[in-house]
Amino acid sequence: MISVACPLLGYEEEVAVQRVLASGQLVQGEKVAAFEQRFAEVCQVREAVALSSGTAALYLALLAHNIGPGDEVITTAFTFAATVNAILLVGATPVFVDIEPDTYTMDAALVEGVITPRTKALMPVHLYGHPCDMTRLVPIAATHGLAIIEDACQAHAASIDRKPVGSFGTGCFSFYATKNITTGEGGMVTTDDPVIAERVRLLRHHGQKERYCHVTLGHNLRMTEMQAALGLVQLEKLERFTRQRIANAAFLTERLRASLQTPIVRPGYRHVYHQYTIRVPEQRDEWMLKLRDRGIATAVHYPRAVHQQPFYREYAGKIAFSKAPATANGGQATIDVSLPVTELAVKQVLSLPVHPGLSEADLATIVQEVGVLCA
Repeated sequence: MISVACPLLGYEEEVAVQRVLASGQLVQGEKVAAFEQRFAEVCQVREAVALSSGTAALYLALLAHNIGPGDEVITTAFTFAATVNAILLVGATPVFVDIEPDTYTMDAALVEGVITPRTKALMPVHLYGHPCDMTRLVPIAATHGLAIIEDACQAHAASIDRKPVGSFGTGCFSFYATKNITTGEGGMVTTDDPVIAERVRLLRHHGQKERYCHVTLGHNLRMTEMQAALGLVQLEKLERFTRQRIANAAFLTERLRASLQTPIVRPGYRHVYHQYTIRVPEQRDEWMLKLRDRGIATAVHYPRAVHQQPFYREYAGKIAFSKAPATANGGQATIDVSLPVTELAVKQVLSLPVHPGLSEADLATIVQEVGVLCA
C-alpha cells in the first residue's frame, strides 16, 4: 500500500534520542533551547517557544495576546477542529469567513465585512501548505489594530516572496507525526515580540518566572528534551524534505491537471504540500475505495467543516459563530451559517500521497490509477 503520510525517521533521530536518555536531562534542557533558536532562524523571527503540541501553540498564542471572553477572532471553518477549539478554550468567539476555491485558505476579501468592535485577531490557516493571502491580511489587521495569529501547523517552510509563514504575526506550528517534520507530538510559537514570547514561556510552565515563583496562572505544556532532539535532526532535513514534496507535487500536477483540478501555487508563494489535494466533483468516496483497492491510500481533509461538526452545531446557541444568528430547532440550537465555498469543498477534496518517502514507481502508479478513474 502506498501510504498517504509517512514520517521519515532514521539513524540520526535514534542516536539523538538515545543521547538525551543517557544524559538524564529529559525536560527543558539544552536541546529545547537549541531547537527554539534554530527554528526561530528558519522562520526569520527573533523568538520561538517550544510547546507540547500545535494546539497548545494556538491556545497560548491567544492567551498571550490577552484574547478571551467577549472577544472575536476571525478564522475559517475549513480546518482541523483544533484551530477553533483554541479560540473557544480561551472563551472567545470564532467568526467564520469563507475560503478561496483554489487555495482553500481564508478569503481575505471577506474579512473586513465581519470586523466589529469586538474583533481582536485574525487567525488565518495556511491549509495544506499553501500560505494565506498575507499581503492583504496584514494591512487589514494594521488598519483595525488586530493581532495576527497564524495557524501554520501544516506549513513549515512555506513563504511569500521568501518571507516565511510564522513571521507575519504570531506563528503557531505543529510537529505531529504526519507533519512535514515531526517530534511525535510538539508545537512552536514564533514571534518578533519578546513580550509575547515571555508570556508564552510563563504560560507553558505553570506561570513560573523562576523556580517556585509563580507570577500568573499557567499550564504544563512543555516540550521534552527527547522531542526537541528529534526536532533538531528533522529541522536539518526540512529543506530536503520540502524540495522533494515540491518535486513530487510537480510530477503529479504535470500529469493530472488536464483531467482534474490540481493544487495551484500563487506567484511568489512557496507551497510546501503538506497535502496534495485534488477535487473530485462526483463520487469522491468511491474514488477513495477504488484507489485503496489498487494499493493507494488517500485521505479527506476535511469531510466536515468545523461549523458542521456535532459539537459546534449542538452548542451554537451558546457560542455565536458568525454574524448570522443561531436558530432554535426543537429545543436544540443549530447554526445558521452560509459558507458555500467551504461546504462544496468538503464534498470534493481528496488528498493523494505526496510525501518525500515516495519512489518514482509510487508516483507513476498514482498517476496511472487516478488516470483510470478520470477516463
